[in-house]
Amino acid sequence: MPPDLDRHRADRIVATLLDLSRSAARKAVDSGQVLLDGTAVAPADKLPEGARLVVSIPTEPTGLVPLELPLEVRYESDTVLVVDKPPGLVVHPGAGHRNDTLANILVANYPELADLGEEHRWGLVHRLDRDTSGLLLVGRTAAAHEELQDQLKRRDVSRVYLALVRRVIDPATGTIEAPIGRDPEHPTRMALRQDGRFARTHYRRLAVWDELSLLEVRLETGRTHQIRVHMTSIDAPIVGDKTYGRRFSTVGDPGRVWLHAQQLTFVDPGGGSSPVTVTSPLPDDLLDSLRRLGDPEIGSLPPGAGGEASI
Repeated sequence: MPPDLDRHRADRIVATLLDLSRSAARKAVDSGQVLLDGTAVAPADKLPEGARLVVSIPTEPTGLVPLELPLEVRYESDTVLVVDKPPGLVVHPGAGHRNDTLANILVANYPELADLGEEHRWGLVHRLDRDTSGLLLVGRTAAAHEELQDQLKRRDVSRVYLALVRRVIDPATGTIEAPIGRDPEHPTRMALRQDGRFARTHYRRLAVWDELSLLEVRLETGRTHQIRVHMTSIDAPIVGDKTYGRRFSTVGDPGRVWLHAQQLTFVDPGGGSSPVTVTSPLPDDLLDSLRRLGDPEIGSLPPGAGGEASI
């Protein structure tokens, strides 16, 4: 064992040396798979420099079938991918979607992600709803995945969305701070709840047409359906959102939720301390809806180009 791990906890040592998550390392130690001089160690045991460990961790198949489809990659390094998810694609395997998800496409294009398994979500650091398009972070190693998740928890990852809502937003900027939890009457939906998790959303109006506003939305937290629930709470449901919004017809409706994850800013775990900013251009269906709306009455449209990374 190297000197820099002298007197560290056994589970941390195993995680560091074998590039495992702390939870996977803890599970290995708890199950007696980590031996020191033939004796199983405990997670909190402080091990000295030079200790020789024997670790037995069986390889568990992920059961994830690779799906050979193209993948739009906006940023790539040895430790991180930023991929551009099209609308209509489920991110993680689940009920009804086991072999047709973004995770299946990822492991087909980057086979090493299969080794991260379900515990590390095959590298996926966060998620987008099925009908939401745009950018997603992927860690290519267990260590990178955990570091990117830590950045999310520290709110060091900046996430910017574009959303078209059914209301003229005035004043032009604002913040919604309201806790979100599972809707007790509709288990597949989320709702504002006093006992929910803290959630904060910032928005800025970009353009206005009649009863519609195009917003730039910045997430400070990342709760399930956060933008959709928060915007509905101020009577500004997202166009095309049949779950949280009222059913209505507008020329700007793209036939799905008008929500696009446009920009991500983060620190690449393998690329030093300088932040990386990645952008995604609006997909064709959302561009087409803006063209149908015509010139805005107030404000202006964001640039149509994008899809670049900057450091």
